[in-house]
Amino acid sequence: MKKWLIPVGIIVVLIAIIAFWSIGIKNTGLQKNQAVNKEWGNVSTTYQRRNDLIGNLVNTVKGAADFEKSTLTAVIEARAKATSVTIDPSNVTPEQLAQYNQAQSGVSSSLSRLLVSVEQYPTLKANENFLKLQDELASTENQILTARTRFNEAVQDYNGYVLAIPNSWFLSYKEKPYFEAVAGADKPVEVKF
Repeated sequence: MKKWLIPVGIIVVLIAIIAFWSIGIKNTGLQKNQAVNKEWGNVSTTYQRRNDLIGNLVNTVKGAADFEKSTLTAVIEARAKATSVTIDPSNVTPEQLAQYNQAQSGVSSSLSRLLVSVEQYPTLKANENFLKLQDELASTENQILTARTRFNEAVQDYNGYVLAIPNSWFLSYKEKPYFEAVAGADKPVEVKF
């Protein structure tokens, strides 16, 4: 056997090991990126569910009471604004996420005003359809919280993987932003009758 084949064989084996190792890093990075995209889809789905319920809630309120038009208009406009903001999870920026979060916050705020105003209408509070929709909205808000939490967990896992050395040497993925609380969310909501 020729002596020069041993070093060449070792080099070939090392190159193969490094190649398979880098392929493993890239494949795991892809899986983590897909997990973030999946969780973003869950966030979008829960917000869409809320927007669908809001339409039904507004129609129920319109039909059951001579209601304050300004409150209903605010809810409808906030819903329209929230549905117009879309995000591509593969290229999401902190600014886009903040804009999306702000639009959804507008829906939450106007919806809260609507539900507080309903207290003045006893026939509406007793309406079975309204009560069911109100319960569905409360459930959806919990689902939104869960979806956002899971999204942040997936982003944490993804960012930890793609930013760690040596993974960052092999991956071209960028850090993804987290969902953050809307400005002023740390203060309690003031409810006035």
